[in-house]
Amino acid sequence: MFQIGGLIVFCGLLTQTTALLEALPLPLGQAQPLPLTPALASSPTDLAGSLTSALSNGLLSGGLLDSLTNLPLLDILKSEGGNSGGLIGGLLGRVTSVIPLLDNILDVKVTNPQLLELGLVQSPDGHRLYLTIPLGVVLNVKTPLVGSLLKLAVKLNITAEILAVRNEQGRIHLVLGDCTHSPGSLELSLLDGVGSLPIQNLVDSLTGVLTKVLPELVQHQVCPLVNSVLANLDMTLVHDTVDKLIHGLTFVIKV
Repeated sequence: MFQIGGLIVFCGLLTQTTALLEALPLPLGQAQPLPLTPALASSPTDLAGSLTSALSNGLLSGGLLDSLTNLPLLDILKSEGGNSGGLIGGLLGRVTSVIPLLDNILDVKVTNPQLLELGLVQSPDGHRLYLTIPLGVVLNVKTPLVGSLLKLAVKLNITAEILAVRNEQGRIHLVLGDCTHSPGSLELSLLDGVGSLPIQNLVDSLTGVLTKVLPELVQHQVCPLVNSVLANLDMTLVHDTVDKLIHGLTFVIKV
């Protein structure tokens, strides 16, 4: 009986001593360890946002805007007309009848290239992504004597399919599937023009050819760049994205 009573008294004293020690301030420079908490998994919207941001940054750092600025539009427009001298010759034929100062030299310059906010959509089965790349430029049709003749605002969307595939070494990575311009996404609008000219006829002729050649021309510049950006994404981001696509898990939230 004495031994049991002594044990109870000892435990009571130990409990009080422990409580007093916990109440004492810690020595200077000694931090109390924080309680461990399980790491929170990134939310689906975080993953989709990180992927979209990485793709946008990759396109910009990869020279997308420069490639738009250097589009060979003048050569394309000249070649469209064949033996008739191309659209440029046709335009000059109309314009010189009104303003004799215009010579046989006409330049088409791309300015103010823009990459607008990317759009990301996941397929219904969850196994692929569709990236919408909205682009904008301003076309300046110029002559050496008169200066700016026409100024057109151009908007165009490129749609890129992103897939998770397994290579010969068994590694799964992101690759570019179909990549093309979005049908009907090309928009051309007149920003400025020389008021004394038959502007509407010029705009109709110019936009008619641009509608045929510009989407494919831009597509050939943008799609290889998208493929290059996918190949150089952060490996952790690629792994997380591939894991979702392989298992068909939704991580792109529709808004």
